[in-house]
Amino acid sequence: MSGRAVPRIGWAHLPDHVRGAVQGILGDRVVDAVSQPGGWSPGTADRVRTATGRRAFVKAVSPAQNPDSPGMLRAEARIAADLPAHAPTSRLLGTHDDGEWVALVFADVEGRHPVTPWDTDELTTVLDTLAAMAAALTPCPAGRAPTAARALAYDFAGWHRIAADPPADLDPWVVGHLDALRAAADRGAAALDGDTLCHVDIRADNLLLDAAGAVTVVDWPWGCQGPTWLDTALLLVNVRLHGGHDTEALLRSLPLTADVDPDALTGVYAGLAGFFADGARRRAPPGIPTLRAFQQAQADALLSWLAERLR
Repeated sequence: MSGRAVPRIGWAHLPDHVRGAVQGILGDRVVDAVSQPGGWSPGTADRVRTATGRRAFVKAVSPAQNPDSPGMLRAEARIAADLPAHAPTSRLLGTHDDGEWVALVFADVEGRHPVTPWDTDELTTVLDTLAAMAAALTPCPAGRAPTAARALAYDFAGWHRIAADPPADLDPWVVGHLDALRAAADRGAAALDGDTLCHVDIRADNLLLDAAGAVTVVDWPWGCQGPTWLDTALLLVNVRLHGGHDTEALLRSLPLTADVDPDALTGVYAGLAGFFADGARRRAPPGIPTLRAFQQAQADALLSWLAERLR
Protein backbone atom coordinates (compact mmCIF):
# COMPACT_ATOMS: atom_id res chain seq x y z
CA MET A 1 0.00 0.00 0.00
CA SER A 2 5.03 2.28 -4.08
CA GLY A 3 5.92 4.87 -6.63
CA ARG A 4 2.38 5.36 -7.94
CA ALA A 5 1.59 8.48 -9.92
CA VAL A 6 -0.95 10.52 -7.95
CA PRO A 7 -1.58 14.11 -9.09
CA ARG A 8 -0.26 16.23 -6.25
CA ILE A 9 0.04 19.90 -5.44
CA GLY A 10 3.35 21.23 -4.14
CA TRP A 11 4.68 23.84 -1.75
CA ALA A 12 4.30 26.62 -4.32
CA HIS A 13 0.58 25.87 -4.64
CA LEU A 14 -0.16 26.51 -0.97
CA PRO A 15 -1.83 29.80 -0.04
CA ASP A 16 0.49 32.43 1.42
CA HIS A 17 -1.03 32.15 4.88
CA VAL A 18 -0.45 28.37 4.97
CA ARG A 19 3.18 28.74 3.91
CA GLY A 20 3.53 31.48 6.51
CA ALA A 21 2.11 29.21 9.22
CA VAL A 22 4.55 26.43 8.32
CA GLN A 23 7.45 28.88 8.37
CA GLY A 24 6.25 30.07 11.77
CA ILE A 25 6.41 26.50 13.07
CA LEU A 26 9.93 26.15 11.67
CA GLY A 27 11.00 29.60 12.86
CA ASP A 28 12.59 30.34 9.50
CA ARG A 29 11.87 31.04 5.84
CA VAL A 30 11.56 28.05 3.49
CA VAL A 31 13.90 28.46 0.51
CA ASP A 32 13.63 25.04 -1.12
CA ALA A 33 10.95 22.35 -1.39
CA VAL A 34 11.07 19.00 -3.17
CA SER A 35 7.89 16.99 -3.71
CA GLN A 36 8.15 13.35 -2.64
CA PRO A 37 6.81 10.43 -4.70
CA GLY A 38 4.51 7.66 -3.51
CA GLY A 39 1.48 7.69 -1.29
CA TRP A 40 -2.12 8.52 -2.11
CA SER A 41 -2.78 12.05 -0.96
CA PRO A 42 -3.29 14.73 -3.64
CA GLY A 43 -2.01 17.29 -1.12
CA THR A 44 1.58 18.35 -0.64
CA ALA A 45 4.30 15.95 0.44
CA ASP A 46 7.39 18.15 0.42
CA ARG A 47 10.79 17.94 2.01
CA VAL A 48 11.66 21.56 2.72
CA ARG A 49 14.83 23.43 3.65
CA THR A 50 14.96 26.78 5.41
CA ALA A 51 17.36 29.69 4.95
CA THR A 52 19.44 28.50 7.90
CA GLY A 53 19.52 24.90 6.66
CA ARG A 54 16.82 23.38 8.83
CA ARG A 55 14.98 20.52 7.13
CA ALA A 56 11.45 19.28 7.61
CA PHE A 57 8.69 17.33 5.90
CA VAL A 58 5.43 19.14 5.17
CA LYS A 59 2.09 17.71 4.14
CA ALA A 60 -0.89 19.98 3.53
CA VAL A 61 -4.27 19.64 1.87
CA SER A 62 -7.70 21.27 1.57
CA PRO A 63 -11.10 19.92 0.50
CA ALA A 64 -10.45 21.28 -3.00
CA GLN A 65 -7.98 18.45 -3.59
CA ASN A 66 -10.07 15.76 -1.90
CA PRO A 67 -12.94 16.29 0.55
CA ASP A 68 -11.79 13.52 2.90
CA SER A 69 -8.09 14.34 3.05
CA PRO A 70 -8.24 17.21 5.59
CA GLY A 71 -9.98 14.93 8.05
CA MET A 72 -7.26 12.34 7.56
CA LEU A 73 -4.56 14.88 8.37
CA ARG A 74 -6.46 15.98 11.47
CA ALA A 75 -6.64 12.36 12.61
CA GLU A 76 -2.94 11.92 11.90
CA ALA A 77 -2.12 15.04 13.90
CA ARG A 78 -3.97 13.65 16.93
CA ILE A 79 -2.14 10.32 16.74
CA ALA A 80 1.28 11.78 15.90
CA ALA A 81 1.12 14.16 18.87
CA ASP A 82 0.93 11.14 21.20
CA LEU A 83 3.71 9.05 19.66
CA PRO A 84 6.53 8.60 22.20
CA ALA A 85 10.05 9.73 21.30
CA HIS A 86 11.45 6.21 21.77
CA ALA A 87 9.16 4.68 19.11
CA PRO A 88 10.51 4.32 15.53
CA THR A 89 8.01 6.85 14.23
CA SER A 90 8.01 10.29 12.66
CA ARG A 91 8.17 13.31 15.05
CA LEU A 92 5.49 15.97 14.71
CA LEU A 93 6.83 19.54 14.99
CA GLY A 94 3.56 21.41 14.64
CA THR A 95 0.24 21.77 12.84
CA HIS A 96 -1.82 24.43 11.11
CA ASP A 97 -5.59 24.13 10.76
CA ASP A 98 -7.67 27.09 9.60
CA GLY A 99 -10.82 25.07 9.00
CA GLU A 100 -10.03 24.65 5.31
CA TRP A 101 -6.32 24.00 4.95
CA VAL A 102 -4.60 21.52 7.25
CA ALA A 103 -0.80 21.33 7.34
CA LEU A 104 1.42 18.99 9.34
CA VAL A 105 5.14 19.64 9.84
CA PHE A 106 7.40 16.72 10.74
CA ALA A 107 11.07 16.38 11.46
CA ASP A 108 12.75 15.34 8.21
CA VAL A 109 13.92 11.75 7.87
CA GLU A 110 16.82 11.11 5.52
CA GLY A 111 15.68 7.84 4.05
CA ARG A 112 14.10 5.92 1.22
CA HIS A 113 11.30 3.42 0.91
CA PRO A 114 12.26 -0.28 1.04
CA VAL A 115 12.65 -1.79 -2.41
CA THR A 116 9.85 -3.89 -3.82
CA PRO A 117 9.70 -6.78 -4.48
CA TRP A 118 10.98 -6.93 -0.94
CA ASP A 119 14.68 -7.48 -0.32
CA THR A 120 15.16 -10.20 2.31
CA ASP A 121 17.50 -8.18 4.51
CA GLU A 122 15.32 -5.09 4.37
CA LEU A 123 12.24 -7.16 5.14
CA THR A 124 13.95 -8.65 8.19
CA THR A 125 14.93 -5.18 9.38
CA VAL A 126 11.38 -3.88 8.96
CA LEU A 127 9.84 -6.87 10.73
CA ASP A 128 12.25 -6.41 13.65
CA THR A 129 11.29 -2.72 13.75
CA LEU A 130 7.58 -3.54 13.84
CA ALA A 131 8.16 -5.88 16.77
CA ALA A 132 10.07 -3.14 18.60
CA MET A 133 7.38 -0.59 17.71
CA ALA A 134 4.63 -2.85 19.06
CA ALA A 135 6.52 -3.10 22.35
CA ALA A 136 7.05 0.68 22.47
CA LEU A 137 3.37 1.36 21.77
CA THR A 138 1.94 -1.05 24.34
CA PRO A 139 0.03 0.04 26.32
CA CYS A 140 -1.46 2.39 23.74
CA PRO A 141 -0.10 5.92 24.36
CA ALA A 142 -2.84 7.60 22.31
CA GLY A 143 -5.94 7.88 24.44
CA ARG A 144 -7.89 9.43 21.55
CA ALA A 145 -7.19 6.54 19.17
CA PRO A 146 -10.28 4.48 18.32
CA THR A 147 -10.33 0.75 18.84
CA ALA A 148 -9.44 -1.33 15.79
CA ALA A 149 -12.81 -3.07 16.06
CA ARG A 150 -14.58 0.28 15.65
CA ALA A 151 -12.16 1.74 13.11
CA LEU A 152 -12.30 -1.32 10.85
CA ALA A 153 -15.96 -2.28 11.31
CA TYR A 154 -17.06 -0.80 7.98
CA ASP A 155 -14.02 -2.15 6.15
CA PHE A 156 -14.49 -5.71 7.39
CA ALA A 157 -18.15 -5.71 6.28
CA GLY A 158 -17.12 -5.49 2.62
CA TRP A 159 -18.18 -9.03 1.75
CA HIS A 160 -21.62 -8.35 3.22
CA ARG A 161 -21.97 -5.33 0.92
CA ILE A 162 -20.84 -7.38 -2.05
CA ALA A 163 -23.30 -10.18 -1.20
CA ALA A 164 -26.12 -7.62 -1.01
CA ASP A 165 -25.19 -6.10 -4.37
CA PRO A 166 -22.88 -8.48 -6.28
CA PRO A 167 -21.18 -7.18 -9.41
CA ALA A 168 -21.82 -9.08 -12.62
CA ASP A 169 -18.13 -9.89 -13.02
CA LEU A 170 -17.58 -11.22 -9.49
CA ASP A 171 -14.79 -13.79 -9.46
CA PRO A 172 -16.23 -17.34 -9.65
CA TRP A 173 -14.11 -18.48 -6.70
CA VAL A 174 -15.53 -15.64 -4.62
CA VAL A 175 -19.07 -16.53 -5.68
CA GLY A 176 -18.53 -20.08 -4.47
CA HIS A 177 -16.91 -18.99 -1.19
CA LEU A 178 -18.85 -15.83 -0.38
CA ASP A 179 -20.49 -17.28 2.74
CA ALA A 180 -17.11 -18.54 4.01
CA LEU A 181 -15.51 -15.16 3.33
CA ARG A 182 -18.26 -13.30 5.20
CA ALA A 183 -18.00 -15.64 8.16
CA ALA A 184 -14.19 -15.39 8.20
CA ALA A 185 -14.27 -11.58 8.05
CA ASP A 186 -16.70 -11.52 10.97
CA ARG A 187 -14.27 -13.69 12.96
CA GLY A 188 -11.47 -11.32 12.00
CA ALA A 189 -13.41 -8.31 13.27
CA ALA A 190 -13.94 -10.11 16.57
CA ALA A 191 -10.19 -10.73 16.89
CA LEU A 192 -9.13 -7.07 16.90
CA ASP A 193 -9.07 -6.47 20.65
CA GLY A 194 -5.81 -5.23 22.11
CA ASP A 195 -3.96 -2.39 23.81
CA THR A 196 -1.28 -1.66 21.22
CA LEU A 197 -1.31 1.48 19.09
CA CYS A 198 -1.39 0.02 15.57
CA HIS A 199 -0.62 1.80 12.32
CA VAL A 200 -2.91 -0.47 10.21
CA ASP A 201 -1.61 0.90 6.89
CA ILE A 202 1.85 -0.69 6.88
CA ARG A 203 3.29 -0.80 3.36
CA ALA A 204 6.65 -0.10 1.79
CA ASP A 205 5.65 3.48 0.96
CA ASN A 206 4.83 4.21 4.62
CA LEU A 207 8.32 3.18 5.74
CA LEU A 208 11.63 5.00 5.47
CA LEU A 209 14.96 3.20 5.66
CA ASP A 210 18.01 5.37 6.39
CA ALA A 211 21.65 4.83 5.44
CA ALA A 212 22.38 3.18 8.79
CA GLY A 213 19.54 0.69 8.31
CA ALA A 214 17.13 2.26 10.81
CA VAL A 215 13.43 2.23 9.91
CA THR A 216 10.94 5.04 10.53
CA VAL A 217 7.20 4.34 10.27
CA VAL A 218 5.37 7.35 8.80
CA ASP A 219 1.80 8.39 7.92
CA TRP A 220 -0.47 7.66 10.90
CA PRO A 221 -4.03 8.78 10.02
CA TRP A 222 -5.49 5.32 10.69
CA GLY A 223 -3.81 4.69 14.06
CA CYS A 224 -6.00 2.66 16.41
CA GLN A 225 -5.86 0.36 19.43
CA GLY A 226 -5.55 -3.30 18.47
CA PRO A 227 -3.63 -6.53 18.94
CA THR A 228 0.17 -6.48 19.14
CA TRP A 229 0.49 -8.67 16.04
CA LEU A 230 -1.74 -6.64 13.72
CA ASP A 231 0.84 -4.45 11.96
CA THR A 232 3.18 -7.39 11.37
CA ALA A 233 0.34 -9.40 9.84
CA LEU A 234 -0.67 -6.44 7.67
CA LEU A 235 2.86 -5.87 6.36
CA LEU A 236 2.76 -9.38 4.94
CA VAL A 237 -0.11 -8.30 2.67
CA ASN A 238 2.31 -5.89 1.00
CA VAL A 239 4.95 -8.64 0.85
CA ARG A 240 2.41 -10.99 -0.73
CA LEU A 241 1.38 -8.31 -3.24
CA HIS A 242 4.94 -7.83 -4.49
CA GLY A 243 5.88 -11.53 -4.36
CA GLY A 244 9.18 -13.28 -3.77
CA HIS A 245 8.60 -14.51 -0.20
CA ASP A 246 6.70 -17.33 1.51
CA THR A 247 4.21 -15.36 3.57
CA GLU A 248 2.81 -18.50 5.20
CA ALA A 249 6.25 -19.47 6.43
CA LEU A 250 6.77 -15.95 7.75
CA LEU A 251 3.49 -16.04 9.67
CA ARG A 252 4.51 -19.30 11.32
CA SER A 253 8.02 -18.14 12.21
CA LEU A 254 7.63 -14.54 13.36
CA PRO A 255 7.39 -14.12 17.15
CA LEU A 256 4.38 -11.82 17.00
CA THR A 257 2.28 -14.04 14.69
CA ALA A 258 3.50 -17.60 15.31
CA ASP A 259 1.09 -18.21 18.21
CA VAL A 260 -1.89 -16.23 16.89
CA ASP A 261 -5.03 -18.28 16.21
CA PRO A 262 -4.86 -19.13 12.48
CA ASP A 263 -8.59 -18.47 12.17
CA ALA A 264 -8.06 -14.94 13.50
CA LEU A 265 -5.37 -14.27 10.91
CA THR A 266 -7.49 -15.74 8.13
CA GLY A 267 -10.35 -13.58 9.33
CA VAL A 268 -8.29 -10.39 9.25
CA TYR A 269 -7.12 -11.17 5.73
CA ALA A 270 -10.69 -11.96 4.67
CA GLY A 271 -11.88 -8.67 6.13
CA LEU A 272 -9.21 -6.73 4.27
CA ALA A 273 -9.90 -8.58 1.03
CA GLY A 274 -13.58 -7.69 1.28
CA PHE A 275 -12.75 -4.04 1.89
CA PHE A 276 -10.42 -3.89 -1.11
CA ALA A 277 -12.76 -5.82 -3.41
CA ASP A 278 -15.72 -3.65 -2.46
CA GLY A 279 -13.71 -0.44 -2.82
CA ALA A 280 -12.17 -1.40 -6.15
CA ARG A 281 -15.55 -1.57 -7.89
CA ARG A 282 -16.47 1.99 -6.94
CA ARG A 283 -15.78 5.31 -8.66
CA ALA A 284 -12.33 6.74 -7.96
CA PRO A 285 -12.32 9.39 -5.22
CA PRO A 286 -11.59 12.98 -6.31
CA GLY A 287 -7.90 13.60 -6.91
CA ILE A 288 -6.87 9.94 -6.46
CA PRO A 289 -7.51 8.29 -9.85
CA THR A 290 -5.21 5.28 -9.36
CA LEU A 291 -6.52 4.13 -5.98
CA ARG A 292 -9.10 1.64 -7.29
CA ALA A 293 -6.56 -0.28 -9.37
CA PHE A 294 -4.31 -0.57 -6.33
CA GLN A 295 -7.21 -1.81 -4.20
CA GLN A 296 -7.98 -4.44 -6.83
CA ALA A 297 -4.36 -5.59 -6.87
CA GLN A 298 -4.43 -5.99 -3.09
CA ALA A 299 -7.75 -7.85 -3.24
CA ASP A 300 -6.32 -10.24 -5.84
CA ALA A 301 -3.21 -10.89 -3.74
CA LEU A 302 -5.28 -11.57 -0.65
CA LEU A 303 -7.78 -13.79 -2.45
CA SER A 304 -5.03 -16.04 -3.77
CA TRP A 305 -3.75 -16.33 -0.20
CA LEU A 306 -7.23 -16.95 1.22
CA ALA A 307 -7.81 -19.69 -1.33
CA GLU A 308 -4.90 -21.50 0.31
CA ARG A 309 -5.90 -20.74 3.90
CA LEU A 310 -9.58 -21.68 3.44
CA ARG A 311 -8.80 -24.89 1.58
